[in-house]
Amino acid sequence: MTDDKERPLLGQTALVTGGAKRLGRAIALTLAHAGADVVVHCRGSLTEAKALAEELRGLGRQAWVEQADLGDAAQAEALFASACRSAGGGLDILVNSASIFPQGRLDDLDPAELDRNIRINALAPFILGRALARSRRGGCIVNLLDSRIMDHDAEHAAYHLSKRLLATLTRMMALEFAPHVRVNAVAPGLILPPPGEDDAYLERLKRTNPLERHGGPDDVADAVLFLARSAFVTGQTIFVDGGRHMRGAVYG
Repeated sequence: MTDDKERPLLGQTALVTGGAKRLGRAIALTLAHAGADVVVHCRGSLTEAKALAEELRGLGRQAWVEQADLGDAAQAEALFASACRSAGGGLDILVNSASIFPQGRLDDLDPAELDRNIRINALAPFILGRALARSRRGGCIVNLLDSRIMDHDAEHAAYHLSKRLLATLTRMMALEFAPHVRVNAVAPGLILPPPGEDDAYLERLKRTNPLERHGGPDDVADAVLFLARSAFVTGQTIFVDGGRHMRGAVYG
């Protein structure tokens, strides 16, 4: 017989946005190993999302795939209801992992690009989180931030602004959605190379944090699991960055 401590999320259903690849995939797998059934959201990575859902079913969990463009507020709104229908009930856990990470400095910031980053990286998590709160079912929300919200990221201005907004929304949601919904965040640091880079990127930057190494997707997923199962924790941000956020932008 499986001990409940081994599967603390048994009987719960999670929606993981951006769940088909990278950090979202690792989070979906970790939640499934902990007993949760999982709705895997994707925008364009439908093949990868379907493959992941099959993998989750192989673990003995139920899994579904939902496709939506979170840059469209109407689609973000509809995603929650569609995920609930697919799962045959409500959602207990929402992990807002989907994001975009375009390059661009403040001096040439395109207002349209800033709007797009805010819609995907901050507004969609809020819309989905509000839908969870309005469902009156209770549960928890975990938002994916970035450790550089504590200092400065000059090369990704629109992204940086949107993640700072999401950090503020996390605290506001934690207060306003209480007592029935808990809202927390995980802020990853040097975990995966950006698209187009390889592991040499991680090796080059690993000494920018006090632990002088990089982490992996499972480190982030474990932090999400901790927040999902911790019933007396809300309004918190866990930095999974080797201490990088304590050093500041001067360190790279």
